Amino acid sequence: MTTTAPGADGRAAPAPAPAPGGAPAPDAAEDGPAAATAGSSPWQLARQELRHRPAVRVSLCVVLLFALMAATAPWLGALGGWSPEEFDKSAIDPYLGGQPLGSLGGISPEHWLGVEPVTGRDLFARVVHGAQVSLLIAFAATAIVVVTGTAAGIAAGYFGGRTDAVLSRLMDLTMSFPSLIFMIAMLSVAKDVNRIVLMTAVIGLFGWPGVARVVRGQTLSLKHREYVDAARVGGSSSWRILTRDILPGVCGPVIAYTTLLIPGMISTEAALSYLGVGVRPPTPSWGQMIAESVAYYETDPMYFVIPSTFLFLAVLAFTLLGDALRDILDPRGGRT
Repeated sequence: MTTTAPGADGRAAPAPAPAPGGAPAPDAAEDGPAAATAGSSPWQLARQELRHRPAVRVSLCVVLLFALMAATAPWLGALGGWSPEEFDKSAIDPYLGGQPLGSLGGISPEHWLGVEPVTGRDLFARVVHGAQVSLLIAFAATAIVVVTGTAAGIAAGYFGGRTDAVLSRLMDLTMSFPSLIFMIAMLSVAKDVNRIVLMTAVIGLFGWPGVARVVRGQTLSLKHREYVDAARVGGSSSWRILTRDILPGVCGPVIAYTTLLIPGMISTEAALSYLGVGVRPPTPSWGQMIAESVAYYETDPMYFVIPSTFLFLAVLAFTLLGDALRDILDPRGGRT
């Protein structure tokens, strides 16, 4: 039996007519896209964002391409037929100061991106091995920054009191320290050490306070939530609360911040190598190659253009991808 609501004059008001085809009336229909967005997980939102932003899809493809290139650098170099330290004197003209033979810096079927002036080393092999060095340092330094910053931020925000005061002052001290000058000085005086390990440690040493501040603020807003209070009243240990309740709540902002950290790490490694205090020859690096190409930018501009283009594309792709993830995963950021 169908019931109807009484009208103002006491008579029963007629029920709203169904829409054609048996669909519910417009005023009773739910807002499908809004409801789907409200109930979507962060990764579902990320997939929706990829569909709506062509630039993000392109950036993700470029990032995956660079990661694959770095992971398979030895095989790619062997595919080109040259190692990054192998000289090819037949590809340069000894009577013109070692300039590459042919046009566009010596690009040919034997050397896909040309060769270095004077030495004749294959640029394709050096670029792909340089990608491996640059991304290895960037990813390793970012991992150190994220792990250290997340641990310090959660501890400062959850425990508060003296722990928060000590960690906050340490953050302020580290952020106020002239990190670039210290990096240059440290890398200049360290001689017989693994340069990649040293650069990773030094870069990671000064990057964690930014992550710690973000995580601390997020933890302060989470530790008084009802589910955290319920876990505390239920007898859960601090470690269980931190790992089961607090950490999942800060993962979104941390992932977004991590993606934005990587292009900065790549630029820092390239800058240090450009200044001559980073990766040392014969190990290739994009920053080192750009520094060496400055002397030949008039006679062989391709030697400058090729590593600069790879560095630019890597930084731009990670930056665009990080901006998109920040819009999606950071609850304090506005979505576009």
